Amino acid sequence: MNAVSDPYARIFLLSHMRAFTSLAGHILGSHPQINGYYEMHMSYEDPSALDRQLAMFLQGDALKPNSRYLFDKLLHNDYALRPERLGLADIRILVSLAEPEHTIRSIVHLFRQKPDPDLYASPVEAAKYYVERVRALAEFCRTTDWPYYYFDAELWQRAPERLLPRLTEWLELGSPLSERYEVFSQTGQARRGDTSERMRSGGIDQVRSDYAHIAIPEAALNAARVAYEACRRQIISSAADSICLEETRKNR
Repeated sequence: MNAVSDPYARIFLLSHMRAFTSLAGHILGSHPQINGYYEMHMSYEDPSALDRQLAMFLQGDALKPNSRYLFDKLLHNDYALRPERLGLADIRILVSLAEPEHTIRSIVHLFRQKPDPDLYASPVEAAKYYVERVRALAEFCRTTDWPYYYFDAELWQRAPERLLPRLTEWLELGSPLSERYEVFSQTGQARRGDTSERMRSGGIDQVRSDYAHIAIPEAALNAARVAYEACRRQIISSAADSICLEETRKNR
C-alpha cells in the first residue's frame, strides 16, 4: 500500500521518556477510531515513512474496522517528524513535557533495572538526555507551521478527568477517551514502552512512584530545571491549544 491510498490520518505524540507516554499510547490506542499504542522508533520525513509505519503495525496487530487514525510517539532526537513533507493533510500533533526532577530519577531507576549497564543509569547522562530532548521539542514547536496541542504529562495521572475531554475534542473523536484501556499484544514488551506490571492493569494508577533515593547532582538538575521552564513556556506560547497543571489546580 502506498501513501496516496493510505486512508489513515496520523496522531503523533512528541515527548520524552518517562512522561506517561505508555499510558497515553494505551488510552489513545484503546479508542475505536485509533490504531497504535507503542513507540515505533522511526522518523517521518517523507511519505514512505507512512508505508513503513502501517506495515510495522500490521506485523503484530490488526486495524480496527472503521477506524480513522494511526498513532506513534517520538521520544528521542534520533527520530524526526517533518509533517509538511508527508503529503498528508490530516495530522494531529500532541506535545507533552513532564517536570525534570521526578522524570530524571524515573529514567535512572528504569535503566538501572536492566541486566547490562546502560548510559541512562547515570543521573548526569539521564539529565543530559532530558535537556537535549526538551530543547529539541521546543525547537520543533518554534519552527513548525503545523498546529499542535500541548499538555503537561502529569495530567494523565493527576487529572485525567480534565485532560481526556480536551484531547477528545482536539482529535475530533466520535466518542470520549476513557481512563480504562486495553492490554494489547505488545503491551509490556521491551522497546514497546513501559515494561512494568502496572501497565497490564487496564487503568490509571494514581499512586506516584517514589524515586527520592536517587540523587541527581545539583548542577545537572538545575540545568534541567532551566531548560524545562524556558522550553515549556515557549512551547505553550506557540501551541494552538493547551492544558496545564496550573489550570486544573485553579478549577479545583
